Amino acid sequence: MRSMRIVGLLAALVLALALIAACAPPGAKTEGQGSGGGGEKAQQDVAQASGDVCKVNPPDLALEDAVVGFSQPEKEVNPFRIAETESIRSEAKQRNVKLLYTNAQSQASKQLSDIRDMIAQDVDALIIAPLLEEGLDPALNAAKQAKVPVFLIDRETAGTPCEDYITFMGSNFFKQGKQAADIMANLTDEKAKVAVLEGTPGASVTIDRTEGFEQELKKYPDMEIVASQTGEFLRTKGQTVMEQLIQANPDINAVYAENDEMALGAIQALKDAGKDPGQDVKVVSIDGTRQAVQAIITGDINAVIETNPRFGPLAFDTIEKFLAGKPIPQKIIVQDDVYTPKNAEEKLDETY
Repeated sequence: MRSMRIVGLLAALVLALALIAACAPPGAKTEGQGSGGGGEKAQQDVAQASGDVCKVNPPDLALEDAVVGFSQPEKEVNPFRIAETESIRSEAKQRNVKLLYTNAQSQASKQLSDIRDMIAQDVDALIIAPLLEEGLDPALNAAKQAKVPVFLIDRETAGTPCEDYITFMGSNFFKQGKQAADIMANLTDEKAKVAVLEGTPGASVTIDRTEGFEQELKKYPDMEIVASQTGEFLRTKGQTVMEQLIQANPDINAVYAENDEMALGAIQALKDAGKDPGQDVKVVSIDGTRQAVQAIITGDINAVIETNPRFGPLAFDTIEKFLAGKPIPQKIIVQDDVYTPKNAEEKLDETY
């Protein structure tokens, strides 16, 4: 009789859990799902793993026993950085991994000292989002000397995979620039005076998104970049720069912003100048923040190419495979979406 009562209780518990799951609101996260930044798309899909693999001799260490350091390069004043940090932190917590966190506050010298400090605290692995493409060598050398494996996310840096760092995980920024050019060509019937708002000077993401856009635009002889200036990935700077570009080039009818924050600043500048963003001036940006995708719905932005900041699950999966002695691809490219008026409302819950 007692065993029958236990079986009955277990059956009731399973039924209750099933009902709870069924009643959960759309987009709600249950324990075990990826996290960071909100929305249903709580983690990244891998588009491809390319290059040779790193064959490693890892330390005899389980992930849950490791201490992992995370170096965030920029001030957390935009949704991308906030979501990225939250994803790393929440995934570490979910996996019971001790995490050391630093923020370089957009200063290359501070990122170097942050990384050295974490190495001095005996971290077992480092997750680094480099501020700039050049200049991280001293920190990478310090990690190599201390036999601390480095995993790059979000941005690349100069160095050799498997030697200076294990792998890079992130978007194909060059491809994003090319996509933006093709989308802009379609929006403008291949005739445009384009203003480009570039990101942080010297960052790999800025270099690649600019080069990709410029290279692809050569396919369209009636499309001309009339101005290209950094807005440093900041909304306020994007607005200020756009105000200046409008005054110098009043015939601008297209804006390519290398992140959503600059695009949102540019939209305000265009409105203040009496222009109608999305209509008079076509706007294409990159990131996929909630506010930018909402601006597609209201008609102020024409298209947004996604860059998913939720690196937590992918980064810790990769570190775990490394510690297990599995070969790691030198480059892991994530799958990015494109938001347009056709899908913006439907996909709004996926944004951050």
